Amino acid sequence: MTHVAAIGERRRVIGLATAGVVVLPAEDPEAVRAAWRGLPADVGLVILTPAAATALGPGPLEAREPLTAVMPP
Repeated sequence: MTHVAAIGERRRVIGLATAGVVVLPAEDPEAVRAAWRGLPADVGLVILTPAAATALGPGPLEAREPLTAVMPP
């Protein structure tokens, strides 16, 4: 079974925990990249805040796995 994770500013992602999402708060670009590198192998979808997506750059967003979705601003 795959899981869903969310990376980004705590205030934007914390509410997703109530839906069973693995929440990885990251307030700065280095924390975002560290959270991405530390994703569990069973994560199939990563929800990113716009700031987190910018910090990661296009590479992870264009990868086949895990799927990514960026929250609206």
